Amino acid sequence: MAAKKETEYITHAFEPVFDSHSKILMLGTMPSPKSRENGFYYGHPRNRFWKVIADVCKEPIPETIEEKKALALKHGIAIWDVLAGCEIHGADDASIKNPTPNDMHRILDYAPIEQIYATGTKAAQLYRRYCEAQTGMEIIQLPSTSPANCRTSYEQLYEAYAGIRLYLRSDIHDKRRKSQPFNSIFKK
Repeated sequence: MAAKKETEYITHAFEPVFDSHSKILMLGTMPSPKSRENGFYYGHPRNRFWKVIADVCKEPIPETIEEKKALALKHGIAIWDVLAGCEIHGADDASIKNPTPNDMHRILDYAPIEQIYATGTKAAQLYRRYCEAQTGMEIIQLPSTSPANCRTSYEQLYEAYAGIRLYLRSDIHDKRRKSQPFNSIFKK
């Protein structure tokens, strides 16, 4: 007889990453134990999220939390999770019970989000069930970057995540963000 997996109620422990220039919102389910230990999103050393985002943005792979935040914000990427809390066994999304969704308006009322992406199947399912009605925005499901998703090659991840390029900040947006008047960008 197999032992029953123990679950514990986990509360999301860190803040979302976004600002008034964020154009896309990347949503996971809940931070993994390793991410909670490290205090930031996609914190498992074998998780491929930061590598694929850096490659799609044509930037060096960020190492520190501050570098990760800077990369995301520079390119108009907001990062959060669908859930504020749930019962979960380790990092097993399939074990999620009693979920409490985050209020997406915390970001959507502040940032001009044009598209929402789920970083995995369970995040997309939970968003559709608990958040889509409140936001009125559909979600695009991307493959999970988790080390548990070994079926998806890095090349397949890159191709899937390359779709976010449409919403990434251009050089013009970067210049504008540095408080330069918009019309001065076009003066020669």
